[in-house]
Amino acid sequence: MSVRLGINPLTWTNDDMPALGAETPLETCLSEGRLAGYSGFELGNKFPRTPEALGPVLRDHDLDLVSGWYSSQLLTRSAEEEIAALSDHLHLLKSLGSKVMVFCEVTGCVHGDQSTPVSRRPVMTDAQWQILTERLNLVAEYCLQQGVRIAYHHHMGTVVESADDVRRLMDNTNSAVSLLLDTGHMMFAGGDPLQLQREYAERICHVHCKDIRPDVLADVKNRDLSFLNAVLNGTFTVPGDGCIDYVTLFRGLKSSAYKGWLVVEAEQDPAVAHPLTYAKMGHAGLTAACAEAGLEILP
Repeated sequence: MSVRLGINPLTWTNDDMPALGAETPLETCLSEGRLAGYSGFELGNKFPRTPEALGPVLRDHDLDLVSGWYSSQLLTRSAEEEIAALSDHLHLLKSLGSKVMVFCEVTGCVHGDQSTPVSRRPVMTDAQWQILTERLNLVAEYCLQQGVRIAYHHHMGTVVESADDVRRLMDNTNSAVSLLLDTGHMMFAGGDPLQLQREYAERICHVHCKDIRPDVLADVKNRDLSFLNAVLNGTFTVPGDGCIDYVTLFRGLKSSAYKGWLVVEAEQDPAVAHPLTYAKMGHAGLTAACAEAGLEILP
């Protein structure tokens, strides 16, 4: 099957810590991303949020809109309230041809708080799990009717973080709820992204490719740091610059007939990790792994 290569603007400017790359204009992100070889971008905080404004900007750079993060609050809002809250975001994605929405429940999350260790992330009760999964089914069914599939993002510092969390979410939702496999977040959480791919191959509709520097991760866990401090310390990097076996992962994606985006999303400090250099490195890493796995890349 064929895949496309995209990138998240976190390489240049960070949404969770806006001071990182604050001075970098959107034009630089898009032009350098295209120069590095990517054919699409996910949304970031500097992107226009209407199709009328964003569409021409992307077309000027010969780029597609891959997807965009949505912060859900289904533990405190009904499914109907959540659908109303995401309507503008859904309209933007649908209008510009995106097929998936990056979706994450953020009630009580700590990943944006630099002073709170990621180990203190919220953990749901059985009753809360039932609320989340029932409401998520309804929201996902609605979005799918509009032509956009929910790609649930397991994320450090949130209620769905570990491999067991992902299994419970997938096993208690219907097929309208798909999975975003984030290699770096899963390894950070102590799970095996390759095993998760094998278990939920048919539910994976989007892949975030971030690599891990294992020595840095071990130090982060030893010192019980916050997620943002883990980012600043260099826990994440681009594919091919860390320890994750992307060739085996991509062979699994090929076997499951995955057809979608592979997105480089490696949170780093742009003052330390030169954005264009790492964008090119990530593209080269994905290209080489796809070639070895026999996974075709669409231009």
